Amino acid sequence: MALVTRGKYEYGSGPEDIHLVVARYSVENGYPAEHFADSVCECGGRAFQLALDDGAGVAARTCVECKATLILGDGDEYVEEAELQDRVCPCRSDTFEVAVGVAPYAGSDDVRWLYVGCRCTACNLTAVYGDWKNEFIGYHALLAAM
Repeated sequence: MALVTRGKYEYGSGPEDIHLVVARYSVENGYPAEHFADSVCECGGRAFQLALDDGAGVAARTCVECKATLILGDGDEYVEEAELQDRVCPCRSDTFEVAVGVAPYAGSDDVRWLYVGCRCTACNLTAVYGDWKNEFIGYHALLAAM
């Protein structure tokens, strides 16, 4: 299924739709995302509760299957300063598929900006739930930690 717009929201059917929403948003933000990673728990789960603090550059996902929590990317370096806020869909569900997109510096593998996109598992609303400047060296390692 392709993205469907209803009112001011877009609804998708899978990770590829999260990537598309992040890509569009990132172009409007001025730092186009070029590389993406889908969050998958070690248990194989793909549904998460999400908490984040854009200002601190920290996001944490908790698997709804095994309850394991992972601080995404390099957020563990900043989590003590963060005031993580739980994210909830407008439909009031708190369970999402999560994907991350990164915008590298031109001609480099180093990250300039990071985007956290989600798709609600209850209603399929697909949106960017957070973004921030990120100075990680080498996007491959950063995306592997999602």
